Amino acid sequence: MPVSRLRHIPGIGVDQLGDRADREQDPALLRLENLDTDIRPPAVALERTRAAVDEDEANSYLPFQGGVSLRRAAAEHVGRQAGRFYDPLRECVVTAGGLNGVLNTLLATVEPGDEVVLVDPIYAGLVNRVRLAGGVPRFVPLTASATGWTLDPEELAAAVTARTAAVLMMSPAMPTGSVLGRAHWAALARVLDGHRAWLIYDAAMERIRFDGAERVHPARVPGLAERTITVGAASKELRMIGWRVGWVAGPESIIADINLVGLTNVVCPVGLAQEAVAAALTAPDAEEDVRRAVDTWRQRRDVIVNQLSGLPVVPPDGGWSLLIDTTRIGLSPADASELLFTRGRVAATPMAGWGPSGDKYLRLVFANEPVERLHDLRSRFETAWGSFLKGDGGGAAGPGGPATP
Repeated sequence: MPVSRLRHIPGIGVDQLGDRADREQDPALLRLENLDTDIRPPAVALERTRAAVDEDEANSYLPFQGGVSLRRAAAEHVGRQAGRFYDPLRECVVTAGGLNGVLNTLLATVEPGDEVVLVDPIYAGLVNRVRLAGGVPRFVPLTASATGWTLDPEELAAAVTARTAAVLMMSPAMPTGSVLGRAHWAALARVLDGHRAWLIYDAAMERIRFDGAERVHPARVPGLAERTITVGAASKELRMIGWRVGWVAGPESIIADINLVGLTNVVCPVGLAQEAVAAALTAPDAEEDVRRAVDTWRQRRDVIVNQLSGLPVVPPDGGWSLLIDTTRIGLSPADASELLFTRGRVAATPMAGWGPSGDKYLRLVFANEPVERLHDLRSRFETAWGSFLKGDGGGAAGPGGPATP
């Protein structure tokens, strides 16, 4: 690597597998490797984008921190989830996507050598941004079972030390679909009381939930409102991936610093996209639109979990993806991915670099393939992994074997 800051930043794997799948041009190939989705964005967003092409205001750098209408819409959206008011002009800034918001926030809160607490496994893009900002990831392990993922609130709290500059949490998280609840936020509130660390809450998927548990934004928990920075995005819940619009909401003092980083980094968000996102966030049917999309993703998750019954699948409580511990059947995730691609015609990404335990897992994304195309998923896996599923290839579990990872 030419510079030291890239020395410990690997790729995310999805780009390579996605490029390979694109080159195949095979309609029979199941695209379960990346976070595209076939569910269209809200109609009002499409209409507003088309109109923006003819508007001078949309072809502008100004305002650098994002259009006032979008900041107002984003601040109100975060406020509804957090149960508090955010001043759109002083406590909210628009970014070029959610991950741009995450990086800007890390650059505004983390000194080189500071620790940032994350769960494990977790999206490599979050880990890499921590490192790019000069931070040191400190991982708290999730526990996998046949019923999903759990995280001990006390283990999460214990990860916060004098070296911690930020706790970076996502709920539901990528790629696990794990969720955090009131007990987790309360444990963090206790340990962060009087601490210098910020809680950075990646809320990109917060409404994409399949479980019936209580849904609690951390800023609703006493002691966390003034130290929580919420990063949101239009890419997941609104399915507006190509618009590259996100937002950051939080206390005025830190938002000013995040805005300064943004001015020095990307400068300003996409002009043509901002009014469309504002329209999507404020549409009368905005909540129902998200619920319809979540229902579709839930159906796809259920089909995959059913199709792969008996395999070491960890079902998610939300999000767009699920993980399989391929080491339980005697395959490395990389080998499992290769066999699926060449024999089963399924593109699925190994999780190397997605936290220390990521090396055990293969990810399946259920955002982009309708249930009609998932009906033969089991047979594709058996074609790809047949000898391992039967135990002939050194595997530890057959199709009817233990499902608990």
